[in-house]
Amino acid sequence: MRVLLLSTTAFTLLFAVWLMFGVLAVPIKEEFGLNAIQFAWLTSIAILSGSLWRLPMGMWTDRVGGKVAMTIILLATAVPCYFVSTASSFTQLIVFALLFGIAGNSFSIGIAWNAAWSTRERQGFALGTFGAGNVGASVTKLIGPALLALIPAGGFLNGLVPGGWRFIPVMYAVMLLVMAAFVWFGSPANDLKPGAGRSAREMLKPLSEVRVWRFGLYYIVVFGAYVAMSLWLPNYYKKVYGLSLSSAALLTALFIFPASLLRPVGGWLSDRFGARPVTYVVFVAMTLACLPPALSGFSNDGPIGLGGFVACIEVLAIGMGIGKASVYKYIPEYFPKDVGAVGGLVGTIGALGGFLLPLGFGYLEAAIGRPEGCFWVIGGLVATSMVWLHLVVVGITRSRARQGAFAEPSAV
Repeated sequence: MRVLLLSTTAFTLLFAVWLMFGVLAVPIKEEFGLNAIQFAWLTSIAILSGSLWRLPMGMWTDRVGGKVAMTIILLATAVPCYFVSTASSFTQLIVFALLFGIAGNSFSIGIAWNAAWSTRERQGFALGTFGAGNVGASVTKLIGPALLALIPAGGFLNGLVPGGWRFIPVMYAVMLLVMAAFVWFGSPANDLKPGAGRSAREMLKPLSEVRVWRFGLYYIVVFGAYVAMSLWLPNYYKKVYGLSLSSAALLTALFIFPASLLRPVGGWLSDRFGARPVTYVVFVAMTLACLPPALSGFSNDGPIGLGGFVACIEVLAIGMGIGKASVYKYIPEYFPKDVGAVGGLVGTIGALGGFLLPLGFGYLEAAIGRPEGCFWVIGGLVATSMVWLHLVVVGITRSRARQGAFAEPSAV
């Protein structure tokens, strides 16, 4: 329970830092005069950095233990997070975002750490509870607009502590240092290291299986799209519905809460009913929820009404919250000794989706002039995943019928 509590709290904070440009990029865009493409890159570059290292981070955690790995990533994130407050150009912002973006790799650390400490019967719930730290994406959206309004433009202590949007990265840097101390001194002294003594080749062997890459596609749908929408929605609400930044941030937080806090529920459902049926239902619901906003641009009445749009977004959020847990429930079931490596690769694929999707949204909107194009992309990904999962289920059913057995074939 100590590992679960500390890792989840640390991950929540790191996730808040990782996605802080979801809100801060709006005033930054105004201050630096960024265009749509620059804005897309600014909101996406930290996602790239928080994606690329998830596989080695998961393997590293299995070898050195989650206590060491989590403490180091907290400290390593604090430094560039602070320097964001000193940025004076778009180039500096991109560089600092690339550096503090390593915070996103903490997901692989926490998954490997919790998998090592939890029993198989409760791994779905434990991993789901840890993953609920995704709610950190809402922290800046909730406190950011209020702080921007409350903190003086000149800051405090004669400018030593900056004001405006620059105050928030300074605040986060201090919180990261404090959290590092809590993790180091509060974690069990004798940590579990399931990968100690194993070669990298042995740990990477499961990655040759097709199902690992299929799980990665599923995770793009439930996590990559979640990250992308968390970054994209504030600006979407402002542009399409003319809302203020505070209102847009609040409605985005209403998307983030179920997409994060329902993850333990998804883990519990997966423990009880199995990962496959839960994931199947999630994909069906998400496909249906994408249709109204995706097709609204073809209506003579213009965009779907705000109430209907929020309802569709909430259905997507519920599906993502439950689906993130059900997808990760697959991993310890099929690869109990390789959660770090397999979970790291699946997390990498999903997080890379979170990096590429906002860029795709930006380029597609610039090309066709339709903001709802983002839902064309998400809807297509969900539908593709649903069809692939359906084909897997059909294959399993036919194989069982041929074999006259109830065990799943190992090749599926």
